[in-house]
Amino acid sequence: MVEINIYEDFTDTPGARTYEDGEFSGQQFFDKLLLPKYEEAVNKNEKLQINLDGTNGYASSFLNEAFSRLGNKFNPETVWNNLILISNEVPKYIDKVKESIYEKRK
Repeated sequence: MVEINIYEDFTDTPGARTYEDGEFSGQQFFDKLLLPKYEEAVNKNEKLQINLDGTNGYASSFLNEAFSRLGNKFNPETVWNNLILISNEVPKYIDKVKESIYEKRK
């Protein structure tokens, strides 16, 4: 299984939506970690496990930016079925990720 621990692999202080919004944005997370790890998992025919715990929380724009990009780049159903999400500290983050994956963007 391919894994991402956002706290360990990216930051304990996720930012906002885009690069213009500052450091550790959802866009940066997508470009630098989420997309490459997702593609690695798919190429290995494995699931991508993402641990959301350990950070100081998430702006909804961070989660929306990263995961809506993933869902729009690939088939949302395929994306959702290839993820294992861990969020013991704030379980509602899993729902936000799912909503974002299925969001259609222009």
